[in-house]
Amino acid sequence: MNKYEELANYIFPDVDETIADLEKKYPPRNLKEGAEVTRFAPSPTGFLHLGSLFTSLVAHKVAKDSGGVFYLRLEDTDTKREIEGSGEELVRQLEYFDVAPKEGYLGNHDVGSYGPYRQSERAYIYRVCIKELMLKGRAYPCFCSAQELEETREIQEANKEIPGYYGDYAICRTIEPEEALIRIKSGDPYVIRFRSMGNHNNKVVFHDEIRGDISIAENDMDIVILKSDGLPTYHFAHAVDDHFMRTTTVIRGEEWISSAPIHLELFETLGFKLPKYAHLPVIMKLDNGNKRKLSKRKDPEASVSHFIEGGYPSESLKAYLMSIANSNFEEWTAENKCYDLDKFIFSFDKMSLDGVLFDQDKLNFFSKEVIALFSAEDLYARLVKWSKQYDEVLYKHLIGNKELSIKALNIERGGEKARKDFTNYKDVYPIIGFFYNDRYAEIVKDGYPFNEKFDKKVIIDLLNDFSRSNDYTLANDVWFNSVKELGVRHNFAESNKFYKQNPEQYLGHVGDVAEIIRVAIVGAKNSPNLHSVLQILGKEEVDRRIKLAIEYLN
Repeated sequence: MNKYEELANYIFPDVDETIADLEKKYPPRNLKEGAEVTRFAPSPTGFLHLGSLFTSLVAHKVAKDSGGVFYLRLEDTDTKREIEGSGEELVRQLEYFDVAPKEGYLGNHDVGSYGPYRQSERAYIYRVCIKELMLKGRAYPCFCSAQELEETREIQEANKEIPGYYGDYAICRTIEPEEALIRIKSGDPYVIRFRSMGNHNNKVVFHDEIRGDISIAENDMDIVILKSDGLPTYHFAHAVDDHFMRTTTVIRGEEWISSAPIHLELFETLGFKLPKYAHLPVIMKLDNGNKRKLSKRKDPEASVSHFIEGGYPSESLKAYLMSIANSNFEEWTAENKCYDLDKFIFSFDKMSLDGVLFDQDKLNFFSKEVIALFSAEDLYARLVKWSKQYDEVLYKHLIGNKELSIKALNIERGGEKARKDFTNYKDVYPIIGFFYNDRYAEIVKDGYPFNEKFDKKVIIDLLNDFSRSNDYTLANDVWFNSVKELGVRHNFAESNKFYKQNPEQYLGHVGDVAEIIRVAIVGAKNSPNLHSVLQILGKEEVDRRIKLAIEYLN
């Protein structure tokens, strides 16, 4: 019996398996050559962060393109910070963006052969591995109290040394197993630490799929790998889980680069094959001229729920994030007139190395482009689903006026010059709300914004003439010629060019005529294509609205 065996058996009396047994239980996946296994591994401590969606989008894309597997592992070992229900909400939000995995933790159940997929349910697996490390002398109990660790940190800061548990400061490292066993039996509280063999003065090199070879100081910290509550720390669980879930590429934010030496040493010590690493750039924000990470506390756009509630189609935010992920994505969309990410070839080689600024204007551009590609029926269905939860007024009008709503949404939809006035679903009701009679009544209850340079009698005569003469069956260009003729009858120039040449001869020009009609029908100076509006409302409703406008003017 080696000197660590009695201690290991006492701490882990339930563990009768080895790492070799786990290798058989969780064998390499039966996938084609080159297939990538990636994962999203959030903590259930709050909302889905924009950076987390970015990570999961890339991981999902890499796995899908290679014919591999994308799974979700819930890293719920930090029980003090866990927020009840947040794990399920994370899954729902991934589903909204169509990047939800088919394997792993899926909210209220697991799917897959490499689980459990909640770290809190994998305690035995971690204990098997830690027991084996202890038998090798690479793990040991630490009895230092929080107060002792804080005093050590203060000394290190005073000496301008790197804070942490290492070297001479790792005082429990030298405790013999026999003494440790006596203390544990007597009830002394303890954690388990990893015994590092690294030297901070040496460099270790690892390859990053985005950044190339990275040279960084070796780990020499004796990190905690098993807490007093029996659950592992992130660093240790990451190594064990990514190995036994057979992750091939770990995709995560660049803030984890500094932790890589710990992970490299853990993989080597455990005898595990090292996965590939890809450290993504961090999404940042300008604050008083300085770049900083998006803040959960300060920035609403840090949470993807901000974009869901704001009515951004999932495709638009994904397109924006892919433009961050690959520098050639915008060029590709321009050439392909498409935002189907399945058709785009992703490459780590096209990824930025630096943190990128969140760009609301670019997101809005993508969102307008994406919404413009939807059919009216598709947009209607999406609006119904969104407004049911976030806009009761719009939902009521959509459900109560389905045919009218689809016609209104279909104005100038499709073709080379499709309408792009909807940035998000929130924009829809303010733009097409006038089609609904109750909304029109609200708009005009305080009056109409007619141009004050025109006499009321001129406006009334023009509107009466329009009501008598307008032919709704005419094609758009023929109809507009009739508007020109209407204007000429009331001393308006048939074009702005003619008006500018002889402004004293005319009351205005055809654009003013169209505006007068629009204000009467819509209650505003701007609207979608006026000819389409008139055709959708129909002569009876148009005449009713003209009559209301004339009554107001009188």
